[in-house]
Amino acid sequence: MNFPSDLKYTKEHIWVRIEGDIATAGITDFAQHQLGDIVYVEVETIGDTLNEDEIFGSIEAVKTVSDLFMPLTGEVIAFNEPLNQKPEKVNTDPYGKGWIIQLKISDITQLDNLLSAEAYKTLINA
Repeated sequence: MNFPSDLKYTKEHIWVRIEGDIATAGITDFAQHQLGDIVYVEVETIGDTLNEDEIFGSIEAVKTVSDLFMPLTGEVIAFNEPLNQKPEKVNTDPYGKGWIIQLKISDITQLDNLLSAEAYKTLINA
């Protein structure tokens, strides 16, 4: 499994790439392995400002549906529209073309709540 060291992670298996006050987020390689084949990604919170740990969408695999939790408080500003046609990108490229949302960070101090790659690996016993 892959855990890029330039990303931050949540205990809910979301990765975050920070660029200024914009965060790009998706599910981790570990999470997509656990879910199996992704068949649908739903995000209906574009334009909404949500708190850290609030649900911003859901992801559906062949056998289960899981909620997706905000990694940081902020406004959901973009959804990766190609996932509507090719949700399997989350499986094949979770840290690249399989990103799920972008958000405008409201509280930069919450970055301290995120895990490093090493801490995330310890969390999942990888």
